[in-house]
Amino acid sequence: MTRSPHEFVGILGWPLDHTLSPVLHAAAFRALKIPWVYLTWPVHPDDLGRAVEGLRVLGARGANVTMPHKESVVPFLDALSPDAEAIGAVNTIHEVAGKLIGHNTDVSGFAAAFEEGTGVSPQGEDCLVLGAGGSARAVVRSLATQGARSVAVAARDVSKAAEVASIAQGEGLPWNEAPENLAAHKIIVNCTPLGMAGEDPLDGAPLGPEHVVFDLIYAPPHTPLVDRARAGGATASGGLGMLVHQAADALRIWTGSEAPIGMMSAAAVHAVAPSHSLPGPNEV
Repeated sequence: MTRSPHEFVGILGWPLDHTLSPVLHAAAFRALKIPWVYLTWPVHPDDLGRAVEGLRVLGARGANVTMPHKESVVPFLDALSPDAEAIGAVNTIHEVAGKLIGHNTDVSGFAAAFEEGTGVSPQGEDCLVLGAGGSARAVVRSLATQGARSVAVAARDVSKAAEVASIAQGEGLPWNEAPENLAAHKIIVNCTPLGMAGEDPLDGAPLGPEHVVFDLIYAPPHTPLVDRARAGGATASGGLGMLVHQAADALRIWTGSEAPIGMMSAAAVHAVAPSHSLPGPNEV
């Protein structure tokens, strides 16, 4: 296939009323001075297989994948990266010589954002992850690969919490036991959407200087959990950095170019102004 210099990528999801991916990647393409186009493809779950085949037929360089397709897209791909295979979920597709390869840049994106936002390494630390959805799977994998000593997952469905925790050979906890387990964990990562509605996933349980808190939610920039953690002397960060870094890693996979993090961050900050209505925790 002869390629046009005007390459294109896009995002597969359902629905796609709100996604920041076009904003981030458009800023990156401008900064890199490459004539690429980023498209949005709202794809009903029943049509996902045909949509993925369309990527091949039309010559897309790749795609981002967001809810609810991150896991269901796997059978339609030719191969998976180690991270995507380990967690059974894909957020980035890359076309290579006619083959579609699935990646999960949420894993590396979280690692970069956590270091940037907290200045702390998970190596040798005990970690507690709140929630057991797709983003939690990526976070657990990331903490494990960074050398966390232990990773526990708390969720309302204890069996699902245990399944996600098994990615790091950790344990699943009942949701109502999370607050009483804070003393045993230095690092707490919220992967639930509760903060978007002004709720605190830890119900006001004490957080202090011994804790490091990361909330994947990026809108609002300061959730009740982050604000309360900082007030108690804990190190705390919101999730905007993860949104940027996972997008930057997808860009590197597609183009082979170093991502213009500064330009992408500036675009993200502008996009999360209070007037914007935004998607859930780090769903691109």
